[in-house]
Amino acid sequence: MSSRPSPDHQTSAPPPDAVRGDPRRGDAARPGAVLREMRWWDIAPVLELERELFPEDAWSPGMFWSELAHARGPFATRRYLVAEQAGRLVGYGGLAAVDGTGDIQTIATARDQWGTGLGARLLTELLGAATDFECHEVLLEVRVDNLRAQRLYERFGFEPIGFRRGYYQPGNVDALVMRRTTQTSSEAPSVQGT
Repeated sequence: MSSRPSPDHQTSAPPPDAVRGDPRRGDAARPGAVLREMRWWDIAPVLELERELFPEDAWSPGMFWSELAHARGPFATRRYLVAEQAGRLVGYGGLAAVDGTGDIQTIATARDQWGTGLGARLLTELLGAATDFECHEVLLEVRVDNLRAQRLYERFGFEPIGFRRGYYQPGNVDALVMRRTTQTSSEAPSVQGT
């Protein structure tokens, strides 16, 4: 798990995690964002969104540069994604993997993307990356007051396993630590066919 707080859920406003869209609002009709690997040239627009969503504790440029330095090559231990829509960066997420354990570092979506399912898409991709890294479990921290994000994570099989007191600063807000274990081949549902 990361020793530094991830800014993925550190705002008193509704969290940047998206949940399913509401067709009555027209969310289902919006063209979807395209997900791709985050690259160095994405850092500036990611930082703009980061500062908008997390003004008190946004990650620094150096934090993103450091993460991306571990995202490519034969010894990569990170997977960072961005979401683009109509030429605009509208979301991002990242995963670190060490010794069979994945850690969701951050997931954020632009406010106009809340409720579209983009947060769930980013999480799905990061969980796929955890599988690629052969992680047997994935951990994350989420603010204890961020119930919307907790519901999203529970939908994906994450369960609470503990707390980190005062984890989110400067607000001194506790973090709920959640874990999702991956299925082994013996636990996977059997598929019958002809």
